[in-house]
Amino acid sequence: MISIRILRRCPFFLLLVLFFCVRRASATVHYTVSLENEAKHVFHVSVNIPMPASNLRVALPAWNALYQIRDFSYRIRDVHGVSLNPHLGLVPEKIDKQMWLLIDPNSLLGHVPVSEIAFGYSIEWNDPGPFNSQLDVHHAFLNFAEVLMYVLDRRGEDVVVKFDHLPEGWKIAAELPKGEEPNSFIAPSYDALVDAPVEIGKFEEFTFTEAGAPIHVVVDAKEWNKGRLEGSLRRITGYELKLMGGAPFKEYTFFFRIGPYAEVGGGGMEHANCTAISAGSIEGAVATAAHEFFHLWNVKRIRPQTLQPVDYTKEQYTRALWFAEGITSTYGAYALERSGVYTKEQWYGDLSEQITELQARPARLWQSVEESSLDAWLEKYDDYRQPDRSISYYNKGQIDGVLLDLAIRDATGNKRSLDDVMRSMNEMYAKAGKFYNDSEGIRGVVEEVASQSFEEFFRRYVAGTDEIPYDKFLAAAGLELKVDSSQLSDLGFRAGRTPGVGPIVAQVVTGSTAEAAGLQKGDVLLGLNGEGFPRNIRGWLRDHHAGEKVKLRVRRDGEEREITYALAQGGGDRHYSIVESSNPTDKQRRIREGMLHGTTD
Repeated sequence: MISIRILRRCPFFLLLVLFFCVRRASATVHYTVSLENEAKHVFHVSVNIPMPASNLRVALPAWNALYQIRDFSYRIRDVHGVSLNPHLGLVPEKIDKQMWLLIDPNSLLGHVPVSEIAFGYSIEWNDPGPFNSQLDVHHAFLNFAEVLMYVLDRRGEDVVVKFDHLPEGWKIAAELPKGEEPNSFIAPSYDALVDAPVEIGKFEEFTFTEAGAPIHVVVDAKEWNKGRLEGSLRRITGYELKLMGGAPFKEYTFFFRIGPYAEVGGGGMEHANCTAISAGSIEGAVATAAHEFFHLWNVKRIRPQTLQPVDYTKEQYTRALWFAEGITSTYGAYALERSGVYTKEQWYGDLSEQITELQARPARLWQSVEESSLDAWLEKYDDYRQPDRSISYYNKGQIDGVLLDLAIRDATGNKRSLDDVMRSMNEMYAKAGKFYNDSEGIRGVVEEVASQSFEEFFRRYVAGTDEIPYDKFLAAAGLELKVDSSQLSDLGFRAGRTPGVGPIVAQVVTGSTAEAAGLQKGDVLLGLNGEGFPRNIRGWLRDHHAGEKVKLRVRRDGEEREITYALAQGGGDRHYSIVESSNPTDKQRRIREGMLHGTTD
């Protein structure tokens, strides 16, 4: 707000008006981000807003990247306005936990037209991974919604962001058009800007072309093999682009951080024309890339109405994450197998592990995959992720995708498939600029493709909690589900995954050797026996026996430590595997081959 002294000091008032009027008038909001405090992990941000209204409010989103309210504004410090001299200045007033008032309509400035106004602040970020932002002596990574405030009611205006004080030798990679000034980028709106993260540092990069469009690859890794990474990416992107009928982008960028140091905060985050991925190995990076690249269509363009428009201030509930994320996992696995990166045995193994995971969660009997989608906002709580509390819409959604594909192929004599559903939704919604009505909209397209009702499937296995008759669905492709109840060794704790943090100890078994060795709930799991912590822990346990010594590397209270103890004897957990029937019928064989190769008759 402006001091009341302005009313008595006309020269100061005139100076203020002249100051704003000589600034360049523009319809573009300008951001400048300084990296001069990289050792202290602090971004310094200044914002210039043209043609401010008499009621000018700015805010930082409460959530981004994850379905979690993370209140990024708690990281902000030193919000300040333009100061002309000690007696006259713009004093931002905080309204709530994420919003500031720059011009009060009741103040004198609120009634005087000015061409531009400016304010600034500092914000601290040092969290690794694609769901966060980070500034350290190694690099900078920004998800802009976590760093840059937006002007309320003006999210649709052009924006420019410029970076200052880059450390020597650092360069910038961004899936955004370059601006007129060095180290600057432009976007048609705040929403477009925050859907394009930026990597700054001493990374390596290369480019290849698929479907006539360039695909850029940015890699931050200590050791990596360009040939292996590029070869796998070419296969995956080539297959998915062919499946969906071409590129929905002019160019695309993969941002990779690869290596043991990338395990914490690992995972992938999709964006409109790029993705950011952290993984412990090239194999992990490629597997994540197959999922994230398919998000180009599913969720970024084939999008549920319940997620539109984005509301940065509160939770947005949808019942469709089983499709937006789970079916994307279905196609991530399909892409790996159909493109030749995976063998069919690896694909069977992955689906078997998904079934094993779901069947090990008692919560499947009372939480539907739609309810799991609605409850995504609870995932930041450790207790919510326990097996007797919840299921994952990624997990059951991926299984439902395969079963839906088999059911469509069976009903149509392998003439139609889930591929046709995805292509139809791309035409009906993405290309038409429309949004589907959660599960009801999905079911409508499935029934149109299959020319019959799928009411029972959606009622029992999407909205309901009926046990899935796996044998019935798998039999359509001449596949069988085998059960192995042999005893596995036991680590003495239950692991969970926290997006943005990575695998953590969700629960330590009372009286276990892990508890005796000092393992604690909340420890971040960095490695096991000198390697990254395995994503498929059941598979790892099958190869290790009770009494065998293990070395866990964990992080607690910011410090790394190693905990050594012996594996215990586990219980009789069920493990599932998928095998091919020895004498499939012609129809079963055609459906199986169609599913594995992405073809129809």
